[in-house]
Amino acid sequence: MVNRKIVGAHYGLKDWLAQRITGVMMAIYAVLMAVALVSGAGSSHESWKEFMSCGLVRFASFLFIVSLCWHAWVGVRDIWMDYIQPAGIKLVMHVLTLSALIGYAGWATQIIWRL
Repeated sequence: MVNRKIVGAHYGLKDWLAQRITGVMMAIYAVLMAVALVSGAGSSHESWKEFMSCGLVRFASFLFIVSLCWHAWVGVRDIWMDYIQPAGIKLVMHVLTLSALIGYAGWATQIIWRL
């Protein structure tokens, strides 16, 4: 049996697929929002508020926020795993990153649902 030293983030297909799926979801959302803006949804504050009050748009925006945070988590976690060696510092960075991303997601969702 070969004794290999495994280093790095090497999480495999699940994380690779998560990054690709969330990236595609964010790209689709960006295109849809660009089309909405070009078609006049953002021509005034009232029209933008009416557009964003639609349940489907709010749901799509929520999916975008979740996708963005998940995409960021996978990327930043891999950076911490690959480049920070002391386990204590690595743990602190993971906790700080997760806390920030959860806070940002909650804050963004609150803003969307407050419109």
